[in-house]
Amino acid sequence: MDGELQSQFLLSSDGLLLHTLTLGQPNDLAAVVCLPGLTRPARDFMILALHLHRAEGRRVILIDYRGRGGSDWDPDWTHYSLPVEHGDVLRVLDALNVRKAIFVGLSRGGLHALMVCKHRPESVVGLVLNDIGPQIEPQGLVRIKDYIGRLPLIRTADEAVVHFKGLMGEHFPAVSDEDWRFYASNSLNHTPERMRLSYDPQLARIMDSFDPTAPMPDLWEDYVAVRAPILALRGENSDLLSPEGHAEMARRNPLCQLHVVPGQGHAPLLIDTPTLDRIAVFIRKIGS
Repeated sequence: MDGELQSQFLLSSDGLLLHTLTLGQPNDLAAVVCLPGLTRPARDFMILALHLHRAEGRRVILIDYRGRGGSDWDPDWTHYSLPVEHGDVLRVLDALNVRKAIFVGLSRGGLHALMVCKHRPESVVGLVLNDIGPQIEPQGLVRIKDYIGRLPLIRTADEAVVHFKGLMGEHFPAVSDEDWRFYASNSLNHTPERMRLSYDPQLARIMDSFDPTAPMPDLWEDYVAVRAPILALRGENSDLLSPEGHAEMARRNPLCQLHVVPGQGHAPLLIDTPTLDRIAVFIRKIGS
């Protein structure tokens, strides 16, 4: 039905099944394509998708990268790379006949959105970058490296909420227990023995070579070249996108608007009403 998220599976160029969730049908409005974070599933965007679709009837597409959510795990962990995933994203866009869209990128998803801007600029109507920018703070990546691929024994939803609050709660004081339950349910899959990560644990291996003392990639050239409107979100307590880096995004690209999500860190969950409304207003203004 048009008002419900629909699962669909598409083949990658190397034969893996890639899972998407879609809401709504193609129409005269630009579609919204949601790209998750490093370990995150497409279902993180369910609340945002419903919010945008109910407001305007806009088509929304949520993509699971390989090894995450409902997509196949890759037997070769080295394929969990930005170039390979980017190829998958383009393949999904082609299969779903998405010619123009507003891209919502959460953390790693924002890097993918910038890659679409670089390689298919004509396809990009606008960008929403959630707690990611051209200047990435290494301490945020150190924290991610410390927990990626690891999970204690968790058997119940209540235990899952306790775990994620303990892991992230310091940076997310504004998040309620109900919201933690939503986040935890997206993060884990139920099995008869225990709850397991919703991504391939081998994904952690891409962080093995990360050296926080080495220079970080400079993405400013690609960012400044973006010619579509940008809404740059930052979690107030983010350790991946600094206040200075966030402000610099607006200074260097006049098409960029800034928004800070109070009481959240990296990366804002995109489920609180003020943030949902801010994104909806931005999209409504640019996406006709």
